[in-house]
Amino acid sequence: MKYTADRLKKEAASIFRIAGSSSHLSIVRERLFRRVTRYQFDLSSLEDEPVVRNIVRMRDSVRAMRQILTPKSDRLSGFSVTQALFDLAHNKTRPDLGPGFYAEMIHLVMGIQGRGRGKAPADFNLRMTKTPRQNAIYRSGELDRLWQNVESWMDRYAHGLQQNVIDRRKKRRRKILSILGGTEEDWNDWRWHVKHVAKDISLLEKLVPLSAQEKHNIAQARRAKLPFGVTPYYLSLMDANKRGGDRAIRAQVFPPANYVKTMAANRGKRDGTFDFMMEHETSPIDLITRRYPGIVILKPYNTCPQICVYCQRNWEIDSVMTPRALATSRKIDEALAWIADHPAIHEVLITGGDPFALNDRTINGIMERVARIKTIDHIRIGTRTPVTIPMRITENLVSILSRYIRPGRRDISLVTHVEHPYEITPETAAAVQRLRAAGIPVYNQQVYTFYTSRRFETALLRRILRRIGVEPYYTFNCKGKQETADYIVPIARLLQEINEEARLLPGLTRTDEPVYNVPGLGKNYLRAVQHHDLISVLPDGSRVYEFHPWEPKAAGYNNYVGVDVPILSYLERLKSIGENPKDYATIWYYY
Repeated sequence: MKYTADRLKKEAASIFRIAGSSSHLSIVRERLFRRVTRYQFDLSSLEDEPVVRNIVRMRDSVRAMRQILTPKSDRLSGFSVTQALFDLAHNKTRPDLGPGFYAEMIHLVMGIQGRGRGKAPADFNLRMTKTPRQNAIYRSGELDRLWQNVESWMDRYAHGLQQNVIDRRKKRRRKILSILGGTEEDWNDWRWHVKHVAKDISLLEKLVPLSAQEKHNIAQARRAKLPFGVTPYYLSLMDANKRGGDRAIRAQVFPPANYVKTMAANRGKRDGTFDFMMEHETSPIDLITRRYPGIVILKPYNTCPQICVYCQRNWEIDSVMTPRALATSRKIDEALAWIADHPAIHEVLITGGDPFALNDRTINGIMERVARIKTIDHIRIGTRTPVTIPMRITENLVSILSRYIRPGRRDISLVTHVEHPYEITPETAAAVQRLRAAGIPVYNQQVYTFYTSRRFETALLRRILRRIGVEPYYTFNCKGKQETADYIVPIARLLQEINEEARLLPGLTRTDEPVYNVPGLGKNYLRAVQHHDLISVLPDGSRVYEFHPWEPKAAGYNNYVGVDVPILSYLERLKSIGENPKDYATIWYYY
């Protein structure tokens, strides 16, 4: 389909008649509002019950369009869709409007009218016309066929527990050990991996094949002194040829050109772009971030063995494993004293950086001091080491953590960050089992990026996570930071994934919650429609959302207005990697 003004006028003939019926924008706005509402009334008045899918699309599309037509939305977004429709209806030239805008408006109008292309994977009709048992048998057969379809989607993606992948990575490990002069004993020692983190092109080229673009970007990142480094273990997960299975693995650590350029030009800034979550405004004392009543974040250690390109705190990390990363004992004591002075706080999330990059003695010291605070009944540790250096989860470390569990008094849990099923290995599974055997549950927070967003790609991740004993916890919409533009996925795609793919999995496999982190305020639950509104569509097709804070009466903040990435651009990018955009056609109807 070509997305043009003429196509929009054809699909929305009645809307354009109204838009051209008056020379006063305010009158047109009110008439359009009434007409959009009437569409929903007309469909609900039909004698023949329309398809449920069309009713839902109309409901959601009408809700979105009504909000877009309001003067408030024009003011908040800095752009007026109503004015654009008005101008087009009066044959005024609007060269600013691109295919992305027309694509959004065409699909929105089709949704309002109860039309629209695309089916969800689970869309099938059940003919319930026989006896209850016969109907049940028929239904069961349909569900078998549905799951076969799900399996065929998941089979497209490799994961790290497949035997051929395990064997391939054993060869990679032997090669890396040979180049670095290590032994099998060294490989099982997490400290060896930290000591041999690869940072320079000359070494990386020996350890893993690099494309010309990857080499250029890494060289530029190193020249700009951006934090960069990859552990030998994680390098062993990368393929030695161009099979493509490691696309998401490489995207974790090899920075794209836009990231390097933007970070290099703005290194050290503390504005709302780089400190996207405005931690500088929610930090009442050094090392502490507090956004919610009952929990605080404690950040005693400000580096990691390996840097994720899209890291939330990339603006404050100097380099991999910098010796200056551990806060002084005095600062840690001051932070803990502050927590003790606030009895409303019952949970501490120890993160950073990655606290498990510290040695056992230091970790024990921090845990002991946190555990002394009488009001703390849950200590949570945020770490990516089960993925980047799973051998860090030693029996001794697990013993240290478990000694602070007091059943009925204090619990300990671990939250990790597995992005893709290709990252899950037998070593990661063993690390998780050591923790679980000691009574320490493990949860996962995924960042939903372009590299994890193909149909059923994240559904497979959840399935493999449950297989190794990890509970899916949160799926974060990738933050709208300009340096990570290559990773950002439209909110509509995450909502589509949750509603069309995740929901087909067994309940305990899909327990994670899709969220958008609102700067300064925290998590906005995307499944809860009352927490956000689509308020506009910009000329390039970017959707503009208004997010409502979780404490609207208590917070001194205005609602947050965020600009998403255009759906049409996302679909074109999927096409460039071999995906069929038609498989994602229902994305337009998630708001």
